[in-house]
Amino acid sequence: MKTIIKSAVFLISGFLLFSSFAPLSYKIGDKVDDFKLKNIDGKMVSLADYKNAKGIILVFTCNHCPYAKAYEQRIMDLDKNYSAKGFPVVAISSNDASSIPDDSYDNMVKRAKDMNYSFPYLYDETQQVAQKFGATRTPNVFVLSKTSGGYQVSYMGAIDDNAQDASQVQHHYVEDAVNALLAGKAVPVTETKAIGCGIKWKS
Repeated sequence: MKTIIKSAVFLISGFLLFSSFAPLSYKIGDKVDDFKLKNIDGKMVSLADYKNAKGIILVFTCNHCPYAKAYEQRIMDLDKNYSAKGFPVVAISSNDASSIPDDSYDNMVKRAKDMNYSFPYLYDETQQVAQKFGATRTPNVFVLSKTSGGYQVSYMGAIDDNAQDASQVQHHYVEDAVNALLAGKAVPVTETKAIGCGIKWKS
């Protein structure tokens, strides 16, 4: 009995110790750490590269997910509409390619070329960036605004309120957030639930 109690105490202590050091995902208003990931052109890209940006529309997405495919044109349109205004799109794929071969780096390169992406499509091979942001779905968007202290999270969640039919969208969450930031106003809705396929984590 004593052995069982000691084992339980050890396991609980270990869990608490791990929890105290485990990185927490970002919340609205948090400053974000920079990262450096490989783009589909083989070059490394980081937030620091965007010296003249007012913010970043950061999208966790992938190749295979039906939701990601449904939103693909809308993501491309976001970059087309907002990149010149200082809010470019940066896309990241964090799926484990060993379990989803369609999301391998080589297939990312092919997809970006076939669709003529105007934005970086970065490979989060270690999945550390997705974990740090707390991304769980594809797509999962984080609108980052630039401050004197670096980038901070101003919105997180879904792109809009209708994944199936873009013509039936009533609330353009990302567009509303970026438009508010460009106008120097408060973001009307700062957080929504991302709808899409779950990110495929390494076992």
